[in-house]
Amino acid sequence: MTLDLAAKVALLTGATMFTLAPQEQIGLHEIRLSDGPTGVRGLKFSGGRVVALFPNATLLASAWDADAAYEVGRILAEEALAQEIHVVLGPTINLHRSPLGGRLFEAYSEDPLLTGKLAAAYVRGMQDQGVAACLKHLIANESETDRNTVDSVVDEATLREVYLLPFEIAVEEADAWTMMAAYNDVNGAAATEQHHVNNEIVKGEWGYRGLIMSDWFATRTAAAAANGGLDLVMPGPGGPWGDALVEAVKNGEVDESVIDDHVNRLLLLADRVGALGEEPREFPGGLPAPDSDVRKEQLTRLAASGMTVLRNENAALPLARGTRVALIGRHAVQTIDMGGGSAQVNPPYQASVADGLIALLPSKDLTVTDGVEVRTRPVPARGGFLTDPVTGWPGIRVQLLDADGTELEDRFCAQSSTMVGMDDDFAGVVTTAVLRGRVSVGGEVELGVLGAGRWLVEAGEESLRYRLDLTGNGFGEAVLAPPLRVDRFVAAEGDILTARVELLSEGTFANKGLFGLLGHVAPRSTVDVLDDAVRAASGADVAVVVVGLTEEQETESVDKTTLALPGAQDALVEAVAGAARRTIVVVNAATPVLMPWRDRVDAVLWAGLPGQEGGHAVAAALLGDIEPAGRLVSTFPAADGGSPAWSVTPVDGRLPYEEGPFIGYRGHYAGRAPEPVFWFGHGLGYASWDYSDARLTGSDQPEVMVTVTNTGSRASREVVQVYLRPDDAAQPIRLAGWTAVKVKPGESARVTVHTDSRMWRVWNTTSGEWERASGGQLLIARGLGDIRATL
Repeated sequence: MTLDLAAKVALLTGATMFTLAPQEQIGLHEIRLSDGPTGVRGLKFSGGRVVALFPNATLLASAWDADAAYEVGRILAEEALAQEIHVVLGPTINLHRSPLGGRLFEAYSEDPLLTGKLAAAYVRGMQDQGVAACLKHLIANESETDRNTVDSVVDEATLREVYLLPFEIAVEEADAWTMMAAYNDVNGAAATEQHHVNNEIVKGEWGYRGLIMSDWFATRTAAAAANGGLDLVMPGPGGPWGDALVEAVKNGEVDESVIDDHVNRLLLLADRVGALGEEPREFPGGLPAPDSDVRKEQLTRLAASGMTVLRNENAALPLARGTRVALIGRHAVQTIDMGGGSAQVNPPYQASVADGLIALLPSKDLTVTDGVEVRTRPVPARGGFLTDPVTGWPGIRVQLLDADGTELEDRFCAQSSTMVGMDDDFAGVVTTAVLRGRVSVGGEVELGVLGAGRWLVEAGEESLRYRLDLTGNGFGEAVLAPPLRVDRFVAAEGDILTARVELLSEGTFANKGLFGLLGHVAPRSTVDVLDDAVRAASGADVAVVVVGLTEEQETESVDKTTLALPGAQDALVEAVAGAARRTIVVVNAATPVLMPWRDRVDAVLWAGLPGQEGGHAVAAALLGDIEPAGRLVSTFPAADGGSPAWSVTPVDGRLPYEEGPFIGYRGHYAGRAPEPVFWFGHGLGYASWDYSDARLTGSDQPEVMVTVTNTGSRASREVVQVYLRPDDAAQPIRLAGWTAVKVKPGESARVTVHTDSRMWRVWNTTSGEWERASGGQLLIARGLGDIRATL
């Protein structure tokens, strides 16, 4: 059956927020997409099905383990199959250009080879189960400031050698079935209209047969985007294609063969995911539940294995059982297990570090003390502070009404917030929402609301009326950073907080957005909190202070302005270190932070954003039940501004990548930025190592052989890293390969590291071709701060 032009074009825009339209004439069934990569959220942006929350990408990548990345892809595919999802929107394989990037927690690392190899393994694990992966975001999308309008200016050699390389590896080694074009411009052309990248390089030079879709609401034009290699506009059913693209074909602006190519790529995707044919695919049953013992084991192990020991003086870690531990910090009791934005999911629970240690240590050996405030922006009530008045469960009750006051839905929201209008399928339009939650803690509290609209807020005998407006601060503000307000109340336990909001009816996000109830105990003075922490620390054998970032810093749509820990967390660590016999700091953050206290504490464990089992994973790592054998995937600078690329703020709309290929460790090593605190690849694990008898074999694609000996007292995993240092000063040092090995104490292993041929080439901008890199040296290292041999 042949489709006419209008029918073909209709297939090239989503049918809804997360689905593609079926077409019975040709046996095409509905295709369902879901956000990733730290969990498969499903078809609802907020308040959807309960799903597993995975450790974040930097934590998973810190294992430097392709087998683990494959396992993550396979588990995510199972989570997708359980919801009848065909395409998972991940992995994110943009690079950590500047440590200020707000969305770096979704991306693997600052190195293109490490990123590409792990992405390829992840894609294979997912697609081996018949679920499509989506490489995102193509291309030069390393920051969030003005992300919809910024023009990333990148020279051709850097674009190919650095930023396109992870995509190239994942296509060449795993044949990823889809990619996503970014919001930004690249060298003056929108990513969704990038003829040079999308058509000439990806589909031309690489021979890519898959589909390139837009990021959500990123497509601006009809003819330019269609000719520029974009195959699919998301979401739908609106958008700039439809009739406009049909007219562009009729006017000769777009050849119909271009439309046919887009449709063929869509049909190939449908065939690959089982959505093309007489009958749609059958989805398996009996898959592990998000809170099953299987998932608990997998997610705990994956999180703990990627955690990285940055400092460990006098073997302060692992903790010996029987030690009296004072656990201190807001992140200890409210551990941050995921970043903000489209990576958020609705998990069955989120385990705190306090939960993890309480489960493993007797009560006589553990005290738990809250820490200083860590947020400037309140968040929806958590930890059971508000409960549903109907069920009593932690969360809130939300009633959605149309303009006539007719109830469209009555929903329970475990996260104390809900999305309205983005993925609803009501007959009517929501114009009013009523949110209710029962206060579980009496006394002086702060209560408030989240979302744009006209509010009536009632708590006990008090009521307030006000309006919250969008500021125009970026596309998607109503969803990703809606306005909020909190007020101080004296509440009795059991009081009902009721908030009625009339949704705003104007603008792009009319009758849409994120809405929620805010609530927490009123903050205490910093002095009182520090006094409590000092008392707890002085009465224990060891103090474990958990500090970190929050979704204010690590989130989609907003970049950081500093690497300093928010609030008075540095003062908390200093106070505890001055009072405790030993001090261990756990850093609950996905990206680099400043550590002015690092030389005054005994150990530092970097824990990332560890997912729903986060607290259990941290506890297992601290006690040595699972070795935290991670290696850093980003260089930790010593101060703000101390990275080769720093600013993420466009000037006159342009963000030049002036550092060229010298990002991260490459620039530090070349002296283009100060000596970092911790180098890329650094990680101590729980053993010490000797390297000996290093040799080089091969010439076209060299291999390095070296003997490693575990000189510690515990079995451990070592990651042998090999870097190429070219003779040409215009070429940066780069990771060329790595191999991991597990060795028992006192034993040795002969390790072979295969270097990747793509690291031995450079792009000649004059000839427009790849050529062999100049000669140089191979460095065998435990991270660039600990080089063991030079060949």
